[in-house]
Amino acid sequence: MFANLFGRLQRVSGALIVMSGCMILAAPAKAEIGTYIVVDAASGDVLDQKDATRKWYPASLTKMMTAYVTFKAIKEGRASLTSTVVQSKNSLAEPPSKMGFKVGTKLTVDAALKIILIKSANDVAVALGEAIAGSEAGFIAMMNAEAQRLGMHDTVFVNPHGLPDNRQVSTARDMAILAMALRSDFPQARNYYKHPGIKFGKKALRSANREFLLRVPGADGMKTGYICNSGYNVAASATRRGRTIIAIVLGAASGLERISFTREAIDKGFKKRSGSTKVSALRGKGGRPPADRYCKRNPKPGADGIMARYDMKGKKSTLLSFGAARREGSVIIPGLRTSSSDKEIPGGSIKLPNGKIDWGKVMDRTIGPRRFAYAPIVVTTGVPNNSKRPTAAGNLMAAPVVAADVPLPRANPVRVADGPKTENFLKDNIATDSPAPGSLFRKGAGFAIPVPSPNPDN
Repeated sequence: MFANLFGRLQRVSGALIVMSGCMILAAPAKAEIGTYIVVDAASGDVLDQKDATRKWYPASLTKMMTAYVTFKAIKEGRASLTSTVVQSKNSLAEPPSKMGFKVGTKLTVDAALKIILIKSANDVAVALGEAIAGSEAGFIAMMNAEAQRLGMHDTVFVNPHGLPDNRQVSTARDMAILAMALRSDFPQARNYYKHPGIKFGKKALRSANREFLLRVPGADGMKTGYICNSGYNVAASATRRGRTIIAIVLGAASGLERISFTREAIDKGFKKRSGSTKVSALRGKGGRPPADRYCKRNPKPGADGIMARYDMKGKKSTLLSFGAARREGSVIIPGLRTSSSDKEIPGGSIKLPNGKIDWGKVMDRTIGPRRFAYAPIVVTTGVPNNSKRPTAAGNLMAAPVVAADVPLPRANPVRVADGPKTENFLKDNIATDSPAPGSLFRKGAGFAIPVPSPNPDN
């Protein structure tokens, strides 16, 4: 009888349940991280992991490969940071998150990389792929070729952005290999994914990774992602005293849980000097990806759950003892103490006078206080006069990419939600003089487009 009675109780975060005159304090609901891995970026040692070979949906972590293929094209002389990227009908048709530039808008490869790695715009990811490979399908072929060359054996790409498609899968292990390669093969990439936001004209667009970058000591990247079938994903990195730790976390229940878990995993990683195996040697079939609508089954832990699991108050802080280094695109907050004399994270109630949750204080105690003020970098459209757009047939490309047998992305349900329209119908009927629905910039907003200097790095 008692077993049946207790079996009917629901998990309620921080709630009081009264049974037969007895008061029971229910434990906070505990969400589960789907899969994760922590590695030393230099050695490839696996410092911690859970189901790291289980297949999972990468969501916008996909854009790390989009950036990798682009940087490789630049290194091989097939493109440059000032090469032209053009918004096409095909790219504009992508659902948000997007920039929504009208068809024909031009921007540099440099600007496109910053947009996809910081703002995670899906339309610009497609436009960038078209610029580098001559077509979206050709770029997808490049992505898969690089995945196989790097040893990402359980990864398949069918689009350059990570929007929902159950054929597009990876693993925490494979994403760690990609993150390591992006850092080591293209050190210049670190100047793109370490920023907490971009500024476009009068609009400031914040990165979903900004609190990690602004609060965690040594944080310097890399990329977040989210679709319902994957939950909240992140590829995160931090460098302290010359050592870099990378954490891949897939399937968190909320953005705050994602950051808090990642902060804790990286802190623990720095305490370990080596692992028993290399990430490249990690093998095994880790299981199928989560069933559809994963986000609906993985409950958000809420403030009580986050505090119960990740509160650093009262713990000797290794977070604040790490010396803060100045970083491009961020401003050190005056008066912030970072000496080893700090013993604990500032405490107190997490409630505001009106009874609502003080989420700033929750983040202070579960991630760490802000070490830098938010300072987005400026990104513009427009290209220098001497820019060229690389195409499969152009002189910036070594040879056309063979796209045979490469699956094209299926029409996203968001695109066809209004009725039984085909993908081609939507592409053919998008006005070329105005942004698509859901885009950031709308017709008539009076948005000014400045032209970048000839060298976008300046």
